[in-house]
Amino acid sequence: NLSQKRTLLKEYSWNKDKTNKEQVTVLVATSGDTGGAVASGFLGVDGVDVTKNESYQRVENGIAYVPQGRMIFPTLTVQENIETGMEVSKTKKIPEEIYALFPVLRDMRHRKGGNLSGGQQQQLAIARALVTNPKVLLLDEPTEGIQPSIIKDIANVLNEIKKIRDITIIVSEQVLSFTMAVADRIIVIDKGNFIHEDLRDDVDTDKIKKYLSVWFLIFYCALQITGEWA
Repeated sequence: NLSQKRTLLKEYSWNKDKTNKEQVTVLVATSGDTGGAVASGFLGVDGVDVTKNESYQRVENGIAYVPQGRMIFPTLTVQENIETGMEVSKTKKIPEEIYALFPVLRDMRHRKGGNLSGGQQQQLAIARALVTNPKVLLLDEPTEGIQPSIIKDIANVLNEIKKIRDITIIVSEQVLSFTMAVADRIIVIDKGNFIHEDLRDDVDTDKIKKYLSVWFLIFYCALQITGEWA
C-alpha cells in the first residue's frame, strides 16, 4: 500500500537520460521492508520540488493518483467522475483518447459510478487520473478485487499508455503475473536498498517469489523524477 510503504527508497533518481521512455521498472519490496513515516527527504518532478506541496498543488505539477479501492464518486455519472479530474486540464471536453482506451466508459458514461463493477470502476479511476495530463501517474494496487479478465485489460491499457504518452507510472501491486505483463525491468529492494536487479526477459520468477512480501512498484520512466528518503 503506497500510503503505508513510504520509506521504500533511501536514495534513487530516475531521468529520461538513464531510462528509455518505454522502459518499465518493477521494484519488489522484501519481507524486511515494513515501511514507516518519512523523516526527511526530497521529491522532485521534472525539476520542480513538490515535497511540501498540498495534494491539489501536486496535481497541478503533474502528479495523478489512482487510490486503492478506486474511490470514485458513486452518485456521479461516469462522465461527471471523469470531468472532476479536468479542473487542471487545458481542455474542458473529455479527450477521445480516454474513451478509446476505455470503450466501456463511453457506453456507460451516463450511468452512476456506484452501479459499475469493480473492474469498471478501476478503469474509471484511471481515466479520471489521465485527464489531468499527468507527468507522473500513481496507482495503488489496481488489481485488487478485480476479476482476471479485467486485470488483463488493465495491463493492456497500461502498456498502451506507455506507448502513446510521455509519462512516468508508478504502481504498487501484489500480482506477479500482472507485474510480468507490464515490466521491462525488476529491482528487488530490502530496507530501502536495492539487492537484486534484472531485465524482465532474464528474470527468475521463482527467485523473485522468494523476495515477495506484499507489494510491487512499477516504474514507467519517461520524464525526470527524483526521490530521496532518509
